Amino acid sequence: MSELLQFVLKTLDDKLAMNIVTINMQEVSPFTDYFVICTAKNIRHAQSLAETLEQDAAKNGYDVRIREGDKESTWVLIDLNEVVVHIFTEETRKLYRLEALWADQPQEPYVSETE
Repeated sequence: MSELLQFVLKTLDDKLAMNIVTINMQEVSPFTDYFVICTAKNIRHAQSLAETLEQDAAKNGYDVRIREGDKESTWVLIDLNEVVVHIFTEETRKLYRLEALWADQPQEPYVSETE
């Protein structure tokens, strides 16, 4: 597991993201190694997760390539080059079903260190 991936998972977990899953995209994607998908409690929580992740990534020397999603978005995407993070509200995650879309790729649920 890459250092960046560990950083992303821990940051999301520390900020109470739910149902965090990593999808290994190395075999199928030329632009990223991993997707990280998580659920936020609501839109405000999604924005907070995204802002914290962006700020902490910059503080730790990781480049944020792009962020998609405004203040009212139920899906926020943060591209950190080798890791692309998808932050969803619960309904939107069920609607887009990224895990099902990429079901043929290795997926691993994150187990919180606090559990």
